[in-house]
Amino acid sequence: MISAHARDAVADSLPAVTTSIQDIAARSYLTLFEERPDLLHRLFNRHNQATGEQQAALANGLAGFAGLLVHKPYIDARTVLERIAHKHVSVGVRPDQYELVHRHLMTAFSTVLGAAATERVLAGWSEVYWAMARALMAREAQLCEKLGITPGEHWRSWLVVRRAREAHHVLSLLLEPADDWPDDTFTPGQYVSVAAPVDEDSFQIRQYSISSPPGGRRLRISVERQVREGRPPGDVSTYLHERAVLGSTILLSPPCGELTLPPDDTGPLLLVSYGIGVTPFVSMLGDFAERGIRRPVIHVHIDRDALHHPHRFETEEYLARLPEGRSHPVYDDLRWAPKSAVPTPLDFRELALPPDTTALLCGPSSFLQATRAALVNAGVGPRSIRYEVFGPDLWTAPS
Repeated sequence: MISAHARDAVADSLPAVTTSIQDIAARSYLTLFEERPDLLHRLFNRHNQATGEQQAALANGLAGFAGLLVHKPYIDARTVLERIAHKHVSVGVRPDQYELVHRHLMTAFSTVLGAAATERVLAGWSEVYWAMARALMAREAQLCEKLGITPGEHWRSWLVVRRAREAHHVLSLLLEPADDWPDDTFTPGQYVSVAAPVDEDSFQIRQYSISSPPGGRRLRISVERQVREGRPPGDVSTYLHERAVLGSTILLSPPCGELTLPPDDTGPLLLVSYGIGVTPFVSMLGDFAERGIRRPVIHVHIDRDALHHPHRFETEEYLARLPEGRSHPVYDDLRWAPKSAVPTPLDFRELALPPDTTALLCGPSSFLQATRAALVNAGVGPRSIRYEVFGPDLWTAPS
């Protein structure tokens, strides 16, 4: 994917760049937003910029991709790139913006590395960036063609037709198209982006998994209100909780996301969710129940207590309709947990998982790391474990 000269230059400089990549990413975003403040207010997540999570995601992604090209060229990076491509299509990233990011990134390399940023090093890392960018642009073009959209011109109005409280701080919105256009079909496990006018000058974009089974023109999203001690409340979650009233309209992207299952897959399936991470699995389980799927399915859900468990009764109802469906809620407050619950910390060996089990995980990165390690310890193959992470992808599962 890159020339031999570039590979050698990147290999030689990778230790130094890895040490400085967080500063490089932060510097590149700083100058980018100085030139294009509109991108901060209408494309990028301001919260993740303020906390440094977005900078860390760019740094980890670029350094990780470079490491694969240099040290493990035999590993297929398409799985990670697929996740990024879906996210870019969902928020409306345009091909011309890759050149803009490249320019600021290379300037940041020069500024942060100083004398170590030789012409050879910059050329090598430029090749790495464009190898990654071209792969993403090609895949994003395919996704846009399939969806019938133009990047950045894909927002559609949806009408709020029902609001429901699902758990503490969790609100569901049932939506239907506000205009006359072809149905947006989706696959269980996918998400939509919501673009919300959080103030007079800014739209902010967030992703929410579709929490309803496919079928018909309506879809549902479930939104946890982001209220964390010492941090400002979430822009978009607050907007949806307070201002997305019955009859109002909100802007949605077409459904995107790769945490889906092949229709011909019939093997044992383990779903493991944390908190609001249950939402894509509600859609999957509802779809299984509606279609009479007979595959063995276990759903393990971890939460603070039963009051914080979204869609608990709905998922249990779906699982009860499956011939081989099992539910295992795990609560920090174990007084609420049924006797059959998996003990905490999780030991998946007690579930006696078949060796051909496919595991899907959804939750924050710390939860994903711990859960993946526990699953591997229980005999689940690493390549059979897939995940959806909240926020920027700060962690990539080792191969």
